Formats: sequence, structure tokens, C-alpha cells
Amino acid sequence: MKEILLSIDAGTIDWSRAQFALTAIYHWLFVPLTLGLAVIMGICETIYYKRCKRGAVAAETDFWLSTSKFWQRLFGINFAMGVATGIILEFEFGTNWSNYSWLVGDIFGAPLAIEGIVAFFMESTFVAVMFFGWKKVSRGFHLASTWLTGIGATLSAWWILVANAWMQHPVGCEFNPDTMRNEMTSFWEVALSPAAVDKFLHTVISAWIIGAVFVVAVSCWYLLKQRHTQLAVMSIRIGAVVGLVASLGAAFTGHISGQDVAKMQPMKLAAMEALYDGGTDQSLTLVALLNPLEQPDYASGEEPPLKIGMPYFLSFMATNDFHGYVPGVNDLLNGYTRPDGTREPSAEEKMASGKLAIGALQAYRQAKKDGDEAEAQRQLQTFREHEQYFGYGYVQHRSQLVPNIPLTFWAFRAMVGLGCLLILFFGLVAVLAYQMPFLSVFTRRLLSAIGLMPETHADVHGATRMPRWLLVAAIVMVPLAYIASESGWLVAEFGRQPWTIQDMLPTWASVSDLHSSSVMLTFFLFLVLFTTMLAVEINIMLKQIKKGPEL
Repeated sequence: MKEILLSIDAGTIDWSRAQFALTAIYHWLFVPLTLGLAVIMGICETIYYKRCKRGAVAAETDFWLSTSKFWQRLFGINFAMGVATGIILEFEFGTNWSNYSWLVGDIFGAPLAIEGIVAFFMESTFVAVMFFGWKKVSRGFHLASTWLTGIGATLSAWWILVANAWMQHPVGCEFNPDTMRNEMTSFWEVALSPAAVDKFLHTVISAWIIGAVFVVAVSCWYLLKQRHTQLAVMSIRIGAVVGLVASLGAAFTGHISGQDVAKMQPMKLAAMEALYDGGTDQSLTLVALLNPLEQPDYASGEEPPLKIGMPYFLSFMATNDFHGYVPGVNDLLNGYTRPDGTREPSAEEKMASGKLAIGALQAYRQAKKDGDEAEAQRQLQTFREHEQYFGYGYVQHRSQLVPNIPLTFWAFRAMVGLGCLLILFFGLVAVLAYQMPFLSVFTRRLLSAIGLMPETHADVHGATRMPRWLLVAAIVMVPLAYIASESGWLVAEFGRQPWTIQDMLPTWASVSDLHSSSVMLTFFLFLVLFTTMLAVEINIMLKQIKKGPEL
């Protein structure tokens, strides 16, 4: 790795990161809608199945059948686009990040292989039954196929998120100095690590929010156009409940994820909060005047101007204790003593220890080559003593250990702020859609008092009335929900820089030995390709939405 590190220019690293980020961002435009619509269409078909079992009138069963098919059709369009971008994303590990793939392929490849062999084939099999099995299989088997398609997509997300979580917090592995690779020692420790479980729950639940927002938005558009009002009303009711439950679930799992970050990636948490000098009784920053285009002078310890926060809440988020200790950027760089009395080394100490590990590893391999077993064992012991900070040996300056603070800070606020807005949105829609006696009267009077309910829209039964501005707001919430979702990924990935694998392998020691012009060319090719795919999907989706359900 040392030779590769010295031969790769900065342009290759930057363009490789940009290309992977581009692919991941576009891929994540399709995945959450797939996972979210899977839940909605499953609920709709379950209602259809139960209505048939109860012997409901034909008009009612036909309505739920057409509703199920409508959302499944939109699911299928999005599903195909997600598969295409996902395949490209996985290939980039080998093309652009070959050194990374060589070092951890034995571990990282396992969950991706399971995802491809089991989960992907599972969803591919049952999606065929779901689309082409109407009237060819029993209603019960078709319903099972619909749910299994969603479960298969969710399992795909599980194994991919296991791989990503391992990069954030590597566990269940051991470095083999003879093969120069990390080898898995416990599959279940990798698959069921707390980081993997928390990341999976938070990510999938946030995807349900995207699906719910999309369904509510399409339904509100139908109400604005006074078309398919029965489908719109019933879909709003389903989407509002799914969205409200998912939004509250995302807030809860987000709190748990925040505690994981505090334990495993304290530098990411410090960047999220622009916390330069930590301590006890830390406030959670709501907003601060932080220049989004310039890395701040964190070494001075001067807090960003106009900083407004919630007293003690950062300590609580990180430690479950309102008086808990949270280290800042400078604490992590200079070294500090934890509340339990243990000492965290400074950046320079870690870098020195990492260089000793690299030197001992090279000496070990040379001794093995020379047949000097005693020297090899002595160097191996030295390597094991300093292995914890092996990755720091590739760091040249402490500033490389600090992620982009403005980007991480503002992305975190976008995610949390829009998440709170989504909770309020789904709560309001649910109250108005279900006509909850006390809450509905209170909500209507409150909205009328502030002039936000001058005009209402009713369904064919006169049961659901929503102000026009809320119908329009539902459509606006679609891009806002996507911004919140993408912001979460920005926090997760930019916040752990410079590490490809936390504390083990920095990005500049992970890339392939390619010329930057080659990566630049493929970046723009993918940019055109993915943008075209996105435009095609949006065009097809809009046409299907305008067409409406098949009655």
C-alpha cells in the first residue's frame, strides 16, 4: 500500500471520490422510494385480500384491486432504475477502489455476495409473480409475493448497509500480515453489529417516509385536479399513518445512531455540531452562522457567531446523560482524558504509532522472506502493539483528520430540521384525513384562526377536507423529503472522512492506480447517463400518474 500511496496523484483521489458520490447519490434517489412504495402497495393489497375474504361487494374489491395495481406499477418503474444504478455502484469498488477491495474483500465481499445471491434473486423472483401473476395464482399467494418482493428489497438494503456499517465501525476481523488482507473472524459479529442494526433501522424507516410522502403527494394532486378522489382519500389515509409512524421511528433511531456516532466516530459528531472545544453539559446547536464554503479556524477554539442551542441536549444525545462529556475537534486532535480516567492519544501520537506499525509490518515481511523467524515474530509483536492506529501511519498532517465541518454541520441540520417538519406534516394530514373528533375540530379552529383554512377539498363521501395550501404543500414535501434523506447520507459519509474504513484505511490509500483523466471522463459519462435515467423515470412516472389507475 505504501507504493500505491506514493504513486497516485490527488486528482485521481478527488475524481474517484466524486464519481462514487455521484453514483451513490443518484442510486439513493431510487432506493428509498422502492422500499417505501413496497410497504404502501403491500398494505393496499392486504386490504383487497381481506375485502375479498369477507365477501365485500364487487365495487369495493375492484377499487382496492385497481389501487394496488396502480401503486405497484409506479413501484416497478422505480425498481428497474434502482437496480441499474446499484450494479454500477458495486462495480466501482473494483474499478476505482481496488486497493480497498484487496485489503478487505474477504469481509466486505461477503454481505454484497449474499445480497446478490439471496436477496436480489428473491425480489426478482417474486416481483415477476407480483406483476404477471394476477388471475394466474391464488389471491393469497399473490399477496405473499407482493410482501416478499418488498422484504427482498429490504433484505438487499440490509446486506448493503451491513457492509457500509462495517466501514464505519470495523468488527469481526483480523489483519493477516502474510496475505496483507483483513480476514473475517466472525460473520455474525459483522452482520449483527450494533452499528449495522442501527444503520439499517434508521435508513429503512427513513425510506418509508419517502414512500409515504410520494403517495400523499400524488393523492393530493388528484384532489387538486378533482380526479380519482376515492383513491386519493384512501391512499392519503394509508400514507399519513405510515409516514407519521416512520417519521417518529426515524427520530428515535436517529437518537440511537447519534449515540453510536459519539462512541465510534467522535470526530464526526464534533463536525456535526461544529464543536471545537468539548466538555460536559454541552448544548445541541440549533443554528449558527457558519460559512458553508470555508473550513473554520477550529484550532482557535472560537465558537461560530450567532450560535443558538438547546442547553445540555448534545450531552444527552451523545451519552444519555444531560451532564455527559462530549469531546470537540481540538480535544480529539490534542488528546484528552475520558471521564473513566482512560486517555485518548493525540493525533501526532496516533500517527507515530501508525508509522511504527507500517514499519514493523514491512520488517516482518522482509524477515519472513529472509527466513529469520525470530526477527519476524519480534516485528509481528511490534505490529500488533501498534495495529490499532495502523491507518494513521498514512496521515501526513493532523488537519487531514478533520472532515469538512461546514458541509457536515449544515447537512445534519437539513436532515433534522426537515425531519421535524415531516412529523408535523404527517400529523396534520393524519388528523384531517381521519377526521379525529376532538383533534380535527381543534386543528380546524386553529388553522381558521390563523387564516390557513379558507378553502377545503372534500372526497366523494364528504369525509375528508383539506385546505388547498396543504394539498400544494404535500407536493412540495417530495423534494424536501429527498433533501432530508440525501443529507443523512452526506452526514454519514463526509463526516467520517478521511477514512474509507474508520481508523484503518484513509481514502488516499484505497484508490486504484488510475490516471485522473480516465476517472474524470467516466464521471461525466455517468453524470449524463444517470441524469438521463432520472429524467426518463420522472417522465414515465408523470405519465402513469396522469393516466391514473386502470378501472
